[in-house]
Amino acid sequence: MDAREDWSRSGIGGTEAASAPRLHGVEVYVFLIAFLSVFYLSNGPLLLGHYDLGWHLAAGDLIRQRGEVPLQDPWAFTVGDKRWYNLSWLWDVMASALYQQAGFAGIVLMVVACGAVIAGYLTFCGLSSGASAPAVCIAVFAACLLYPCYEASPNMYLAASPNIATMLFAVVFYGECLRRRRWLLLPPMMIVWVNLHGGFMLAFPILGVFCGIALLRRDWTDFRNYCLAGVGCFIAIFVNPLGWHVYDGVTATLGHFVQADISEWRSYLHNMELPGSIPGIAYALIFVALELRDRNATHVPLEARVLAWLFLVLGLYQFRYTAFFFIFSSVPMALHIDRLLPKRRSFEVQRAMLAAGVVGILLLPFTFMQVRPALALPDMLSEEDARYLETHTSRGHLLNHWNLGGLLIFRTQGSVPLFVDGRAATAYPDELLRDYLKLIRRDINATTWDMVIGKYKIDAVLWIRAHDQLRHFLVGERGWKEEYTGGYVSLYTRQGAASR
Repeated sequence: MDAREDWSRSGIGGTEAASAPRLHGVEVYVFLIAFLSVFYLSNGPLLLGHYDLGWHLAAGDLIRQRGEVPLQDPWAFTVGDKRWYNLSWLWDVMASALYQQAGFAGIVLMVVACGAVIAGYLTFCGLSSGASAPAVCIAVFAACLLYPCYEASPNMYLAASPNIATMLFAVVFYGECLRRRRWLLLPPMMIVWVNLHGGFMLAFPILGVFCGIALLRRDWTDFRNYCLAGVGCFIAIFVNPLGWHVYDGVTATLGHFVQADISEWRSYLHNMELPGSIPGIAYALIFVALELRDRNATHVPLEARVLAWLFLVLGLYQFRYTAFFFIFSSVPMALHIDRLLPKRRSFEVQRAMLAAGVVGILLLPFTFMQVRPALALPDMLSEEDARYLETHTSRGHLLNHWNLGGLLIFRTQGSVPLFVDGRAATAYPDELLRDYLKLIRRDINATTWDMVIGKYKIDAVLWIRAHDQLRHFLVGERGWKEEYTGGYVSLYTRQGAASR
């Protein structure tokens, strides 16, 4: 393959490179998918730790019962006439049906399967680019260990939430654009993606990078194909129950003021945990060093490099994009690592990977049996807590902590109307969100709390038990009663308002 073909096709899509994975890559697939699945499965309880999983399951139940996607929230007393933009309705329905048939174990297995597909697709991209099996193994294994971001829980991107759909489809779009063959499949896939998660908008930066580089190269065939794919994907967006209002749902999330108080939308520095973040930082520094060392290399797909750098910068600005940096950098990392490895053929290494992969496959059922008893929603709001709330606060106005909202919806199914939850601007008025965000501070502002309690006629407050300043304010200064204490929550009631 000469330099000109390197530049125009970036090593992917040619006959020679494409045939390699079919002949010499099975060991890598088996090893990576087996051991990454074991790793993900062993973290099964963490995968269920996303604060919004509860309301997603409840929304799926609601849609299945009604036979339609509701446009008005049925669980909160604060929504007014605000329209509910459920951008993940299809994922909610799938998760609800799976939960009904197989419980939380079924949902975890679905998430692990998505992680396995992502690992397999990235492996295919690496091998197709011409990197050796050991190099692909190192790069993909590192990327797939890091992108879930376990150290920044609940901001995990391989978790039981619609985020996993965006991770999966972003990888598929990336891989198919690199292959340059099946671009006609992208618009039909967009129809599915747009109904699974609001992250479908990421398809356009991916297509835009490939389209822009094709234009730079004056590769008019690829430029035409990517443009047609982009137009097709744009049209496909409107094949959803919300129609063109899906745009309103997206804009209610992107750029909204509430992002400033949601950790996944904050900077990487805000979410950085030490020592847990050290492996990710080391990976990023190695990527930068290798990129600068081989900055003029033509054997690395330029599109992959641009996407990796783009999401590295975006990830520093907003943490949620860091996961995509790890994913998009796997192909450049594999090709850079390949140049550092010995050039001799390492059949022994590949045989060892195959043997280890078989062992990993055998470990999967034992790992599942080990973690299955621990698969449950977080204990932050237990069934016992929910039953008490149903008995004592179902006819009052409850001011709940944001992180408790999804669990409250799941455990009470609307019998305890709530104040707010993680759906944020897609379900609640801006005025309410502004009022709520004034409350979530360690130090209590008495004027703000009095205003919110009076404005919304609050009878009870369900908050994090460890917030001692709130306890002192409500009980010590305002004469409320700490009526109930659970493992993680406290229920405060205004005197005379309890047990309505």
